[in-house]
Amino acid sequence: MCIALLSSRCRNRDNGLVPSVPINITINVLTPAYFDLQVPSGWVYQNGGSMGLIIYRKTETEFVVLDRHSSYRPEDGCSVVVMDDGVIIDDTCSDSQWLIMDGTIVNGPTAMPLRTYSNYYQEPYLYINN
Repeated sequence: MCIALLSSRCRNRDNGLVPSVPINITINVLTPAYFDLQVPSGWVYQNGGSMGLIIYRKTETEFVVLDRHSSYRPEDGCSVVVMDDGVIIDDTCSDSQWLIMDGTIVNGPTAMPLRTYSNYYQEPYLYINN
């Protein structure tokens, strides 16, 4: 019984419950503000979500949209940043790291991927929602 309580308590500390925020954004990726999204592997920061978004162009037709709110102890309110290599996303509060390609965990104490948002691309518009 005690082990179950401890296990439950640990999950509550790192449950990845990033606040769910309604999102409905449309961007034209061909405008100068989104120049970095015009080629695969490009990325930009965008307002929206819980603490901002990271938009990553995976292929010519696929995008990944991640919330910048860290999934490790989200109650602490830490945000994540893209590292200089453009591949790893880092949480400086916990040293957790995720891949920009899909938000999966690379390193650190976190047990949850980053929150992703649905998106649909119909050139030149990217529609992001949840």
